[in-house]
Amino acid sequence: MEIDQVETFIAVVTYGGFHRAAAALHVSQPAVSARIRALEDSLGAKLFTRSHAHLMLSAAGKALRPHAEQLLRNIALARQAVHELQPSARGALNIAAALSVCTYFIPDVMKDYKAANPKVMVSLRAGTSAQVLKMVLDGEADIGVARSLHHPEVETMTLRDDPLILVGHPSHPNTRQRSVRLEQVEEWPLIFYDRGSSDWTLSQGLFRRAGLLPNVVLEVDSIEAAKRMVERKLGLSFLPQIAIAQELRQGKLAAVEITNAEQLERDLDVIHARTRPLSRDAQAFLQLLRAAAAAPVQVEPKPRKPRASQVRR
Repeated sequence: MEIDQVETFIAVVTYGGFHRAAAALHVSQPAVSARIRALEDSLGAKLFTRSHAHLMLSAAGKALRPHAEQLLRNIALARQAVHELQPSARGALNIAAALSVCTYFIPDVMKDYKAANPKVMVSLRAGTSAQVLKMVLDGEADIGVARSLHHPEVETMTLRDDPLILVGHPSHPNTRQRSVRLEQVEEWPLIFYDRGSSDWTLSQGLFRRAGLLPNVVLEVDSIEAAKRMVERKLGLSFLPQIAIAQELRQGKLAAVEITNAEQLERDLDVIHARTRPLSRDAQAFLQLLRAAAAAPVQVEPKPRKPRASQVRR
């Protein structure tokens, strides 16, 4: 049993087939097949079966899977232990993150990190989820933070959920009702952003599944642009919670609940390469990410204190 055979086994399980596993591992499909055959020969058992053209784990494959995953984790820890002894193991940290994460989530984490690690040179690059994954796979980033980041060569940890919330300006006519049906929202002026992105697809899909056609009055290229348009009462928009939590708390934006549709759920994930150990600097940053994500997100407006003239004597 060899490491590349175990990694290939996990890749086939993750992607559900030899062809997609080969593409993910950047090797040929015959190479994947050869590694799986060699692994099966060493174990004396078949790891996969086919049923109606679908590849499935055999009983032996199901038994092997948790041990294979643990083995890859242990290998990463072993590499990390050796890596930590190298004199050059500290002093630089490369992070890749989705633009919204860079804008609304990372800054507070970075403030705490730099206060505790002032000598560490940090590089933060923004990109789409696919670009973040590629930067981690190519070794350009130690840690990646985005959404739906899954690949057999990376460890994925979900930090927290980050739903899309329908919001408008508090004085916009359509925010007078805080609980409505999707059929009502269909007629409202809506602002969409970043056509083709996962957020655009999620929000458009909400109407498509119900056989409705949203009234799109404006399309912009970013979350921040959409938020600014909403603040100017040009329409309502489905925006990520991390991008609007402060405005909701301050009462600058108002959330509208759709009673007959599912919430648009999204996960905020952090990834790092399985085969490259995390330095102490990266581990420290990861701990701060997890702590920040674990903190409760307050989105309800803070109650206003009565003015002195309003207080009865």
